[in-house]
Parts: sequence; C-alpha cells; structure tokens
Amino acid sequence: MTRTLPQVGAVFLLLVSAGTAGAQAKYDPGVTDTEIKLGQTAPYSGPLSAYSTFGRASLAYFAMINEQGGVNGRKISLLTADDGFSPPKTVEQTRKLVEADGVFAMFAPVGTATNLSVRKYLNDRKVPQLWLQSGISKFNDPKNYPWSLSGLPNYDTEVRAFAKHILRVRPQGKVALLYQNDDFGKEYQAGLKDGLGVRAKQMMAGEQSFEVTDPTVESQIINLRATGADVLVIVATQKQTVQALRKAQDLGWKPLSLIAFPAASITRTYVPAGLDASTGAVSSAVVVDPSDPDRQSDPDVQAYVRFMDKYYPGGDKLDGLNVTAYYEGQLMIEVLKRCGPDLSRKNVMMYATNLKGLRVAMLRPGITVGTSPDNYNLFKTLQMLTFDGTHLIPAGPPIAAE
Repeated sequence: MTRTLPQVGAVFLLLVSAGTAGAQAKYDPGVTDTEIKLGQTAPYSGPLSAYSTFGRASLAYFAMINEQGGVNGRKISLLTADDGFSPPKTVEQTRKLVEADGVFAMFAPVGTATNLSVRKYLNDRKVPQLWLQSGISKFNDPKNYPWSLSGLPNYDTEVRAFAKHILRVRPQGKVALLYQNDDFGKEYQAGLKDGLGVRAKQMMAGEQSFEVTDPTVESQIINLRATGADVLVIVATQKQTVQALRKAQDLGWKPLSLIAFPAASITRTYVPAGLDASTGAVSSAVVVDPSDPDRQSDPDVQAYVRFMDKYYPGGDKLDGLNVTAYYEGQLMIEVLKRCGPDLSRKNVMMYATNLKGLRVAMLRPGITVGTSPDNYNLFKTLQMLTFDGTHLIPAGPPIAAE
C-alpha cells in the first residue's frame, strides 16, 4: 500500500472518503480563512500506475508551499484519489471529491479519457478543471467548456511541427506511424496527415496502433519496417517508445525517429532503448529535462533537485512527470495569489485564462505560458530538439506552435 507523504497540509487518499464541505459563506466551496482544498484523480493502480508519481510530486509541491506559509495565509490541502485510469472510476472519485469532500477546484487530474469523462459534470457545476493532464485539442474549447484548461502542450501543434520538420529534412521520405489507440494517439494521427498536407497520401507508408495494455509493440514495428519507411513517428508513453526503438535497432532499421513529448526523456527513454537506437531521435519540449548534462548548472534545475530531495526523496527527480507537477504547481499558486481575497471559482478562472507571457521555473529558455479567454492553449511556442547520444541539442530558437 502506498504511504501518505508526511508533510502537513497534503492529504493522500487511495479511496476518497466522504467528508464535509465546510466552506464559509463568503467563499466558494473548498475555501476557508485557513485552507484551500483541491482535488485530483490519478492512476495509483492499473496499467498506467507509473503516472502515480505525478500525484505524489503534486502533494510534495504543495507541502513545500505550506511550509513556506501557504497562499495569503491559507494552506493548500490536495486530495488525490486513485481512479486506476478507468473513466467510470474517475466519475465516481470526482463526484466524491466535489460533492462529499467539497473541493474548490480540480488540480491537474491525469489522463485524456478520464478527464473527458468528467468534463461536462465539472463544467455544469462550474468547478475549475485546471492544468488537466492531456494535450488533446478538445480541451481548448472555451466556448463550450469554459471551466476546463489543459496544463500540457497541445498534441496537435507538436505533431504539426513534426510534419514541418519531416517536409524540411526528408521531403521525399516515407513515413511510418506507431500510435496509441486512444484520443492521444489519434490526435497525432490526424494532425500528422493534416500537417503533411497534399503530400500526406504519397508520404504515409504505413500506420500501426497498439493498446496501452499490450505487452509489446514488436509486431507493429516489424510491420512498419516492411513498408520501407525512412521516417518513424512514435506516439506512445515511455514503455512502448523504448520497445519500438529497441526493435527497430534489432531489425537493422534506421529511420529518422520522432518522439512524442510524453516519452522524450534521456534517462527514461533514450538510454534504456540503447544509444545506438535512440541517437538522432527528434522531439519537442517546453520544459527542461533534468537529466540533460547541459542543464546541470541551471538554477532552475538545481532548485528543482533540492525540492525533490527534501519533499519527495523517494521520487525519481529525472522523471518528466515530476517536473510537470512542479511547474503546474507553480501555475496554480500564481493564479491563487493573483486572486487575492476574492477566492471564488469564477475569479480563479478569470486569472487562469488571462496569463500573459508568464515564466515559471523549469520551462526552457524562451518558453512562456499564456492564455486568453478565447484560446486556452497554454504554450504558443515549443523547442525542437535532437538527441546526439548525450545531449538534447536545440534545433534553432523556439518555434511557433500554432
């Protein structure tokens, strides 16, 4: 059983129990003179339980904030509940968090299908669904779902950047696509073809999907190699990306590999796959990879490492999920601070959707976040990177992602 982190003000629940929503009248539910109560769902069990570290890092971040005095004298209580990455369970846990525990807002709940399953419920009740962990373009829909805002780069904009890169460096290339068979993968599938434009039919040599529960993607890579493609786009999390790169290497297949950002990590993907297999891989990023040798003297990286050492010593400081929890925690605190004494849900959304050129720690040089009431896409630029076997080498300055 996972143990609760010991810091004051952070609450970890594998099963959220009923509580009282004791918000005072002058505040919206979940806020008192001394507390701001946030909710979160994450997969602490099930096939994607590796993502549980995101919830633990979130708890650790708010524990640090609480030790520093909280936000305007209020401590942050984060209730993070296990949904096993199962949408029906997400619905159950989210209803408990909102109706029984009385949370003020949802902070960075994990997953595409899981967040979609509760989006309408939260919007109908005007409960902020902030910095949610999915980059599908459906979550940039302020007209129909004004209370839902993603905390990740948009998948569609990344894959369009991939398409531009392919057209530039392999204009006569043949492209193979390996993708996760869900909204995450299908967003890249559609965006890649749109990005290739009139060349898509000529350039797309083959496509293979996989389920997150599949033990391996080796057969898919064998099939894609048989197409004769010299470009491989991999839309997967780290496990399947490592498998794909390894199998391509075993087959003697040396395509230009483009890696979706959720898996783009030196220590978690490229090194386990083998340097011969991963050298030359192209990705994009908005955050610093703390395992990049070139970033070890960066003050942001050093502060992040100190945070992990003190507040989450059992966590993997090189895991990008923990970096994401760190920068999204900063976004949450910044918005709450800007609200001042008016801690209403409406005011939180007003500030969250009017961020202009905000920079927080662990974003790459030249990358800021920004939102507007009619465009919730948090990142308007991204950095293309090539792995040279040791370092992540920027391919020029940050480029427009829209």
